[in-house]
Amino acid sequence: MALFFKSPLDIEIRLDGEDQRKHVDVRLDKRRKEKVPLFVDGETVKGTVTVRPKDGRRLEHIGIKVQFIGTIEMFSDRGNTYDFLTLGQELAAPGELQHPESFDFEFKNVEKQFESYNGINVRLRYFVRVTVGRRMADVIREKDLWVYSYNIPPDTVSSIKMDVGIEDCLHIEFEYSKSRYHLKDVIVGRIYFLLVRLKIKHMELSIIRRETTGTPPNQYNESETLVRFEIMDGAPVRGETIPIRLFLGGFDLTPTYRDVNKKFSTRTFLSLVLIDEDARRYFKQSEIVLYRQP
Repeated sequence: MALFFKSPLDIEIRLDGEDQRKHVDVRLDKRRKEKVPLFVDGETVKGTVTVRPKDGRRLEHIGIKVQFIGTIEMFSDRGNTYDFLTLGQELAAPGELQHPESFDFEFKNVEKQFESYNGINVRLRYFVRVTVGRRMADVIREKDLWVYSYNIPPDTVSSIKMDVGIEDCLHIEFEYSKSRYHLKDVIVGRIYFLLVRLKIKHMELSIIRRETTGTPPNQYNESETLVRFEIMDGAPVRGETIPIRLFLGGFDLTPTYRDVNKKFSTRTFLSLVLIDEDARRYFKQSEIVLYRQP
């Protein structure tokens, strides 16, 4: 309808304390980002809606309402959306508007059980939606907000130790100090060369996020390399040890998500890659768990 009818009014949504609140840079596409106010689970969402008729016209409406919505958008499922949270308030009964009017709204202590996520095939978003009902076509305005979920650090810490090799050609041991990391943590480890008969050119460590959406047989898996970090340049020798120290705070990482509303999951892997002089690649992946620390 918006293609044929110019909106007869403007709708502005302002959240209380929005300017003082921390904001998150949300990627819209490869080139554009948007700053979105940050909220946490249990926090009240309140603010003011201002409706302004254009050109001083008298505007008839059949009611004004505000909603707070949490939804999962599945790009791989024909763009279908699944609402897991819907709260609503009526702001005005049917009537007329000729001058700008403001309406306060408040959704108290809202449970936001999932963290916001913007992935390859799925997006989890929270937003405030204002609808001015009209006989021809409703006028709708939405304002996004971002939600973080915090987790308590694990009581026990387990390290990752693995061997990888090619018979009579290559044998290495690698070790990471733990398997669970918070998003500002440091990955500390080492790589020990027991046997080297290949001409290794260089070695790199990557962090890979694997996103799984849907359920079998309509399940989609997408992998995205988030970080690529060169840890060795040149040929190693037998008995050499390469230290690893990778600071996670400087990268755009997300926690590990397990079966969110039975719609999607994400897993994170450390991928160790060796490249020889003939450009052949040898790699080994280890799964790690990322979490957001309070």
